[in-house]
Amino acid sequence: MRNRTAITSLCCILAAVWAGCASPRSDFYTLSPSAKAAPAAAGYSVAVGPVSVPEIVDRPQIVVRTGPNQVFIDEFHRWGSPLRDGIARGIAGNLAGLLGAQVSVFPHPTSSAAKYRAAVDVMVFDSTPGDSAALDAVWGIRGAGGGAMISSGRTTVRETVPDDSYASLVAAHSRALEKLSGDIADAIRGLEHGERK
Repeated sequence: MRNRTAITSLCCILAAVWAGCASPRSDFYTLSPSAKAAPAAAGYSVAVGPVSVPEIVDRPQIVVRTGPNQVFIDEFHRWGSPLRDGIARGIAGNLAGLLGAQVSVFPHPTSSAAKYRAAVDVMVFDSTPGDSAALDAVWGIRGAGGGAMISSGRTTVRETVPDDSYASLVAAHSRALEKLSGDIADAIRGLEHGERK
């Protein structure tokens, strides 16, 4: 009888410890293109990349700003793919919609034949739930085969985040990427217009 009680007590203790050690579920997020489709198909192609991001956010976990000099690395809210890949794919999706061009992500095999290559260096990618998503990026466009730089610019965007949810935060980052993509698309249109003169 005493052995049964001891075994039952031990099982209860182990079950409680196991339940306490079980990790909460992780949620995964992706950036999404939001630009509407262009009215006509363009007769050229664009490659996006390489894209670089600050080392502090170059990790699976979403990094949120908690103060002017403090960040929190959230183990349970993560990117569905490496952040630089998600940014490149988001920009590519937006450019396809804005320009009507065939757009690939460098180094996809078709990217070497693209007429334009847009490289992006993200300087700031700040996430503050309930406040804002901030993006500051320097970008450059090269000609066919990744030749000389033919256009460049800088895009700084701060999108409001209406609540504390991570879904709203990621949606705000997607909107910021749409604005960055719009600046790149305007530069490519300008290059095309200059060629047709």
